[in-house]
Amino acid sequence: MEKIASFKIDHERLMRGVFVSRIDGVGEEKVTTFDIRMKMPNREPVMNTAEIHTIEHLGATFLRNLSEIKDKVIYFGPMGCRTGFYLIVSGELTSKDILPVISETFLFISQYDGEVPGADPVSCGNYLDMNLRMAVYEADKFYKEVLLCAKRENLEYPD
Repeated sequence: MEKIASFKIDHERLMRGVFVSRIDGVGEEKVTTFDIRMKMPNREPVMNTAEIHTIEHLGATFLRNLSEIKDKVIYFGPMGCRTGFYLIVSGELTSKDILPVISETFLFISQYDGEVPGADPVSCGNYLDMNLRMAVYEADKFYKEVLLCAKRENLEYPD
């Protein structure tokens, strides 16, 4: 079986950041998948499911309500390895193109204080697995340490 593209990235050299994971064609349209890497793989502890789940609810809700991108958002959700998230949008975009939107999203999450959207038994299949306090902490850390001062290694995969 052929190794998929995301498994070909050197995770031992991968930094935290926002990366173009892939650009696919869907008919005549392009779709860009972004790797939003909040943790350095295999070098720092991963996030727990509760904060990931909370970031997912807040991030997906925010992005789908943000006027400049809401019509392009296809998916926002966690990576199975628990080191970050995938954002899939219509169009062919770069990491620099999406960085302001990701920054705004994580700033929103880092300052959020209220009921988590969709965190109820009617709206979510695992609504009790939420941790707003840790979601705010992780979002704030990522925003301040990576997004505000992103360099090349935070926007381009290692060679």
